[in-house]
Amino acid sequence: MSYETLDVTIENGIATIRLDNEPVNAISQDVRYELADAVEELRDDSVRVGVFAGADEVFSVGADISLFEEAQDWTTQEFRSNSRVLGRVFTGIEDLEKPVIAAIDGTCVGGGLELALACDVRIASPDATLGFPEHNIGLIPGLGGCSRFVQMVGAGKAKDLIFTGELFDGETARTLGVVERLADHPAAAAQEYAENLLDQPPQALGLAKRVINTARDTDTRTAGVVESLAQSTLIKTQDHAEGLQAFREKRDAEFEGK
Repeated sequence: MSYETLDVTIENGIATIRLDNEPVNAISQDVRYELADAVEELRDDSVRVGVFAGADEVFSVGADISLFEEAQDWTTQEFRSNSRVLGRVFTGIEDLEKPVIAAIDGTCVGGGLELALACDVRIASPDATLGFPEHNIGLIPGLGGCSRFVQMVGAGKAKDLIFTGELFDGETARTLGVVERLADHPAAAAQEYAENLLDQPPQALGLAKRVINTARDTDTRTAGVVESLAQSTLIKTQDHAEGLQAFREKRDAEFEGK
C-alpha cells in the first residue's frame, strides 16, 4: 500500500509507521485516513510489533489547524463523523493483540500526544516537548486524550496540565508516568525494543496486553476472569511447551506464535 503522508515499512516482523507530513507532521484529513489504513496493516499476522514515530525529529504537532477552520461549516454530526476516523485509529491500536511502541522526538502535542497515549509503551527523548494546548483554541483533548491522560497521571494532575496547557519535557513526562523510557535517539531505541520483543512468545504478549487493558478499563473481578481465560488458552500453546522444554534444556526458547 502506498502513502502520501506516512512512511510505512514492514521488515522482519516489525511495522514502522512514520508520520511524514512536512513540516511538523500535522494530522491533516489525509493523515487521518492513512493512519486508519496503516493500523489495518498492523493487523496482519506477519507483523509482531508496531512502532509509531515522526519524520524529521518531530513526532506530531497534532491536528492541522485548517481542519478546525473548515469544521466551522460542518454540522455537529459531520464533526463527530469526521472525528471518529481518528478515534478508531486510537482504539484500533489499543485493540491490537500485539505491542505498539511510540518513539517520541521533538514536539508531541495535542492529537500527536493522543496518538502516543494510545500506544502501549512510549520512549521519548529527554528534551521532547509534550502537552495538551487545545484550550488555546477553545477545545479539549477530544479523542480519548482526557481519559487516557487521567489513567496515567491521575485526575488532579490531568486537570492541572489540561487547564493550563502547560508543556513539559521528556524528563517530566517520565516522572509523571506518561512515558516509560528515555533515550537520546527514541526511534533507534524503539527499534531495539521491538527487536527484543520478537524473541518473546507473541500470543503471551498479545493476551498480556488484553488483560492489562481490561484491568485498566474495568473492575478487578472482570479483569481476573479475562486473565484466567487467557492463561487457560496459553497453557495449551506450542510456545508454552517450547518454553518448558527450553527451560529444562537450559537453552533459549524459539517461539513461533503457535
